Amino acid sequence: MRDRKLLNIELGRVSPERYRELPESGIALILDNIRSAHNVGSAFRTADAFKADKVWLCGICAVPPSAEIHKSALGAEDSVPWEHRADTAALVRELKEQGWTVLSVEQTEKAVPLQEFEPQQGARYALVFGNEVDGVQQEVVDASDGALVIPQYGTKHSLNVSVSVGVVLWQISNVLRGHGYWTP
Repeated sequence: MRDRKLLNIELGRVSPERYRELPESGIALILDNIRSAHNVGSAFRTADAFKADKVWLCGICAVPPSAEIHKSALGAEDSVPWEHRADTAALVRELKEQGWTVLSVEQTEKAVPLQEFEPQQGARYALVFGNEVDGVQQEVVDASDGALVIPQYGTKHSLNVSVSVGVVLWQISNVLRGHGYWTP
């Protein structure tokens, strides 16, 4: 079977300006003290792919402009709105006051397996992804409305944070689209 790869001009890419005009997805990312600028860039690129509404970079996260972020983001740091905050827990409390449901992506005693999570129509979800070594700070987990976990096999029970962002955003956007709640 022959299957021709599409050219970049055939992909229907939108400009960063047009991206910002697309309907909101109701999904945003909070990066909690991500050490690697490459992981931050990858999160931007994935946020762009799944039309996240915003990325909050908290604590020690690198911020644009950054050559390291750009290397993995490929310009997505220019399309996805972002903001830096020093204190992740304070941001979580603020977002909850604004009506966001904040979910830490972390292995906790009461975490909901990702495939069982049912996003609600019209709700806004801020998803917290944690540091490459320590994960989401306990204070942030405590301030969150709940936690999601990616079920895993193997000996590590650990994914790179950039991989976790991809898995979670794909699953949640897939469910939202499947229910007809959101169409990019």
